[in-house]
Amino acid sequence: MKRKICVVVASRANYGRIKAVLKAIQKHPKLELQLILGASALLERYGDLREIIKKDGFKVNATVYMILEGENPVTMAKSTGLGLLELPTVLTRLKPDITLTVADRFETISTAIASTYMNIPLAHTQGGEITGSIDESVRHAITKLAHVHLTTNENTAERLRKMGEDPKKIYVTGCPAIDLIEDADLTIQEDFIDKYKGVGAEIDFTKPYIVVLQHPVTTEYGKGFDQINQTLQAIYELKIPTVWFWPNVDAGSDDISHGIRKFREAHKITFMHFFKSMEPEDYLRLINNCKCIIGNSSSAIREGSYLGIPAVNLGTRQDGRERGPNIVDIGYDKEEIKNAIKKQVKHGRYPKSTIYGDGKAADKIADVLAKCELNLQKKITY
Repeated sequence: MKRKICVVVASRANYGRIKAVLKAIQKHPKLELQLILGASALLERYGDLREIIKKDGFKVNATVYMILEGENPVTMAKSTGLGLLELPTVLTRLKPDITLTVADRFETISTAIASTYMNIPLAHTQGGEITGSIDESVRHAITKLAHVHLTTNENTAERLRKMGEDPKKIYVTGCPAIDLIEDADLTIQEDFIDKYKGVGAEIDFTKPYIVVLQHPVTTEYGKGFDQINQTLQAIYELKIPTVWFWPNVDAGSDDISHGIRKFREAHKITFMHFFKSMEPEDYLRLINNCKCIIGNSSSAIREGSYLGIPAVNLGTRQDGRERGPNIVDIGYDKEEIKNAIKKQVKHGRYPKSTIYGDGKAADKIADVLAKCELNLQKKITY
């Protein structure tokens, strides 16, 4: 009998990090994939993923609407609670053997709590990593709930051992986001993202361009407007063709979105184009061919390090995350941002780093899920 593996996809970034695993589970002879789509993955303003997932050949077994809009700490906490109210109903119907949850978002802890209280073994990817923001606390809280740990590298695995997790339940698999890079055709055509529309100036992707992804920092709520304006001013003065992504759903998102809209209204911008999201492979093509990634997304550190893309990391959101040589860390200062971008664009490609894996994580994860011993009772091991 096949083990039923239930995966909750809660955002566009979440899908990019787990897509290779979904494929590996789908093709594994001893596993059956159950897919729940929820949170911002269902919202058009963040790039509704349903059509993309359908095109990729996955069946959605259930949808969970759990986002209260407002993008502030209150709605973030309430959305977490709403997920915890809705997910048990879906899990009761699907009856999975294992729930697989990804990383550190607030939707992820809803999945973790629901699964463990319902006596469904929980597997967790990317445990033991270090960052800033509330994600740091959420990630380690999920580690203490999880029964199976699928870690990025030996350093992250060692942190889990120090947290008292059973060494026999910790598996070093690498990050499955890297698998997509290995499998994708990363060549770029000038019209490859016409299907996403967006707003702003046309970008010639055969010529130099940069990419910006700047999300709110939940522990710095209220500062997002000023932070995004420093980035906007820097990019505006540099006049480099720019692809800019809207922020995620975290508390403070409205401050960043408002800052972008207000800046666009006050300035004549002829070299920026704004997108909500795009398919994981297209995003990889985009960053693989850019001159620099700017912002505070982990993709600059994770996928960017493997590709060797020059990146400028802003602020504290990624504090402590292991980095390849491609990262320059700075604060929210217009002149500092400008200088860092110019330096990175001039530097060009960095050597490939494998700190987040070698592109073979998904099959390793599927094998672990198929073969691992499942025990519900946890104990601190030190």
